[in-house]
Amino acid sequence: MYRYIHQRPGWPHFKWDRDALSGRLAALRHEQGRLLGRMEGLGFALRQEAVLGTLTEDVLKSSEIEGERLDAEMVRSSIARRLGMPIAGLRAADRNVDGVVEMMLDATRNYGQALTRKRLFGWHTLLFPLGYNGMRRIATGRWRSDSNGPMQVVSGPIGRERVHFEAPGAERLPDEMKLFLDWFNAPQADHTEDADWVVRAALAHLWFVTVHPFDDGNGRMARAIADMALARSEGSVQRCYSMSAQIRVDRSAYYATLERTQKGTLDVTGWMDWFLGCMGRAIKSSQTTLARVMAKARLWETLADESINSRQRLMLNLLLNGFEGKLTSSKWAKLAKCSQDTAARDIQTLIDLHVLARSADGGRSTSYELLLH
Repeated sequence: MYRYIHQRPGWPHFKWDRDALSGRLAALRHEQGRLLGRMEGLGFALRQEAVLGTLTEDVLKSSEIEGERLDAEMVRSSIARRLGMPIAGLRAADRNVDGVVEMMLDATRNYGQALTRKRLFGWHTLLFPLGYNGMRRIATGRWRSDSNGPMQVVSGPIGRERVHFEAPGAERLPDEMKLFLDWFNAPQADHTEDADWVVRAALAHLWFVTVHPFDDGNGRMARAIADMALARSEGSVQRCYSMSAQIRVDRSAYYATLERTQKGTLDVTGWMDWFLGCMGRAIKSSQTTLARVMAKARLWETLADESINSRQRLMLNLLLNGFEGKLTSSKWAKLAKCSQDTAARDIQTLIDLHVLARSADGGRSTSYELLLH
């Protein structure tokens, strides 16, 4: 009786119905190419802005999948600094945020470099720079040891836990990870059935998270490896869609499909179908990011001949970059470091320019929202 996929004879030689998936893969490759074409047509500045938005969302949502909420401004600041973009008005990032960002950027911007044990250990150390996940001590920069028992994915209250999955024992990890890394780094000519890097992205994600080689952070690293493979599929560092953001939306289906696959046979057609569908939805959702970038460009074009002061420019950028919560005059005064009266005048000027409008929400404190056309 084989309870998990990694216990089956033939592991890790996956199988899937190529005929059933070929049409979806071809359509997906077409949409991928169209999106890259649209990105190239934006021009350098707008393209950088779109990449910044996509990477910020990717880092935030990959952490949210694991139940960790990062500060959006810190993430954006950390990415912008590494891309050489202006970061005025954004808070400096802490070590935890910088570590997650550095891992993601290394995966996607250095996608052509080999994925090695040393590189993975470095990523893991970046994820947990202090060696802790919350209050729990994490063994960083090395494979897990299982000193506290087998690596299991568990849910439910203590005493009534449900084991969704149990990873291979720690004694198997050196051989398991050598197999994985050799496969991932093999020249494309050495691959016959999985030569397409989109296919390999799906397989790499499943394979890595099934081996579960670290004490923690395996999900985020699996998604970074998949993004690295997708960057190879496009031959570009320009990230214009976020798989992590779409997985966050589809989180229930993601975990259900993953569990079903890890408890199934080596036929992973179901997982492949779900992954390709998720990628298609991610590409479709990227249109929202591109629309926001274009709207932002149009707004600044509209204001090019207007006298916009530094406070207004700061606050407009915060709103354009996804300001959380409602904007009130008191928040404006605090963030722009000015008096309440000055904030009110700044806001009224932008209302007169049809850039801001009073929100229809009502309530005790008037709030304002950005008008984008």
